[in-house]
Amino acid sequence: MPAVMITPEALIAVRGPWIPMLEEAGFTIQHPDDTTFTRGLCSPAETIRVLSNVDAVIAGGEYLTPEVIAALPRLQVIARSGVGYDRVNVSAATKHGIPVTITPTANHESVAETAFALVFAIAKGIVTNDACVRSGQWAKNQTQPIRGKILGIFGLGRIGRSTAIRGRAMGMTVLATETYPDKQFVAQYGIELVDFDALLSRSDYVSIHCPLNAETAGLFNHAVFQKMKPGSVLINTARGGMVVEADLMDALKSGHLSGAGLDVFEQEPATSDNPLFQLDNIVVSPHVGGGDKLSQENMGIEAADCVIKLSRNQWPAGAVVNDELRQSWKWKWQRLIETALRCDWVTTPTGWAVTVGSKLWNWCMRPATGPWPWPSTIIALTRFLMRFRRNWIACKIALRDWAWPPW
Repeated sequence: MPAVMITPEALIAVRGPWIPMLEEAGFTIQHPDDTTFTRGLCSPAETIRVLSNVDAVIAGGEYLTPEVIAALPRLQVIARSGVGYDRVNVSAATKHGIPVTITPTANHESVAETAFALVFAIAKGIVTNDACVRSGQWAKNQTQPIRGKILGIFGLGRIGRSTAIRGRAMGMTVLATETYPDKQFVAQYGIELVDFDALLSRSDYVSIHCPLNAETAGLFNHAVFQKMKPGSVLINTARGGMVVEADLMDALKSGHLSGAGLDVFEQEPATSDNPLFQLDNIVVSPHVGGGDKLSQENMGIEAADCVIKLSRNQWPAGAVVNDELRQSWKWKWQRLIETALRCDWVTTPTGWAVTVGSKLWNWCMRPATGPWPWPSTIIALTRFLMRFRRNWIACKIALRDWAWPPW
C-alpha cells in the first residue's frame, strides 16, 4: 500500500478528518518519531531517513533540499500544510517529477486575525498593561486608536485581502502595494493602490503579506525603515527572512518606529538570546499565525485532498506550485502498470512458447527417420528471447526510476 508521512506537529496528535480520507483512499499513515522533526532542525541525513519509505509527505517546516529530494526516489508528492514553500526546493522537486502543493484556501483568515491581534496588542498596550496589573500597578497609560489610522498592506493575495477587509471594518484607510491586484476587490473595498515608497511613507501600520523569495529576502532593511513614517509600526506574519532584524532593532531603539509585531523570525525556532526580545515596544509570537484550530483542520483536509487527487491522476488545480508538471503527471505505479501493459510479454511469450512446444512435440512424434525442425524452432526461440529482453529492460528502467519495491 502507498504510505504518507504527516509531519506538522499540530496534525500528529489528532485523528482529524484527513486521516480517514487518506485511509479510505488506500494510504497507510506514518508520523515521525520525533514530533519536532518538522521544525527544520534535523540534518539532511535524518530527513532522508524519516521520509525514505513514503510515497507522499504532508510537510510542515522541514527542509526539502535538492540533496534530500534526490535521495528519496520513492517520494511522489510534497503537500505543504500551509501556503509558504520557501523550505522546499521547487526546482529540484520539478526535476524529479514531484508536484509541490499548498493549501491556498485554508489559513488566510487565521493569519489576518493574527496580524490584527498584533496591531491591537501594540496599539492598546495589552502586554505591558497585563504585566503592570499582575505586578500590583494601576498605571493608566494612554493607548493609541486604530480607527482613522492608515494600514499599509504589502502583498494583496488571499491573506492581504483578508487583512484589508478587517482593516476597513475597523475604520482604517487601507493602502496596498501589489503587482497583480484584484481590481474588483480593490474597488469593492475602497483600497488605494500605491507604490512601495508611498506605502512606507504614508502608513501608520505596515503589514507584510507576501512570499519569501529572491526578490523579497532581506527587503525590509535599514533603508526601508528610514522611509517608513516616523512613529509607525511594522507587522510581520509572513516570513522572518524578509526583515533584517539587526536593522529593525536599530529603528525601534531610535524611536523612528514606535513598535513591531512579529510572528516570524530570521531564525526559527527563535531563541531567548534574540536581542529584539530585550525591547518592550515589540510583541512576539512563535509563528502561529496560520495555525488556529479551524485552519489546522482545513490545512490537513486540503493537503490530504491534494495527495489523494494526485494518486488518482487528478490535478488539484490552483494548489500546485510547479504547475508545469500537469501534462506529464502520472502516479508512478500507474506509470509502471502502463509500461507493463505496453509490453506484450503477457501474451506474446505464451504464443512463442506454444510455437516452441509444438516444434518439440512434432519432433517427438516425428518418424524415426524424420529431420529435427531446426530452422523454425530457432526462429521461435530467438523471437521470444529478444522480446523478453526488450520488455525486461523497459521494466528494469521503470523499477530503477520508481524505487522498487515500494515498501
